[in-house]
Amino acid sequence: MKKSEIAMIILIASVSVMIAYFVGNSLFGKMTSAGEKVKTIQTFSANVDAPDSNSPIFKQGNINPTVQIEVTSPNNSNGN
Repeated sequence: MKKSEIAMIILIASVSVMIAYFVGNSLFGKMTSAGEKVKTIQTFSANVDAPDSNSPIFKQGNINPTVQIEVTSPNNSNGN
């Protein structure tokens, strides 16, 4: 390889790196050293309150989702 070809490869590679750097900064932005404020809980307790008896979710006549339900046809027991 000639010295001019090596110089051209180095020039193209350096220009490509600079273009990639500026495109990356424009897409992803610059990193900041400032942290982000996040809400945290004050205390954690293992106590669980009883559900409200007037709540529509926990009423006495509601369907129990933990009971397994099997759906079959009363007239056709072989599945056809």
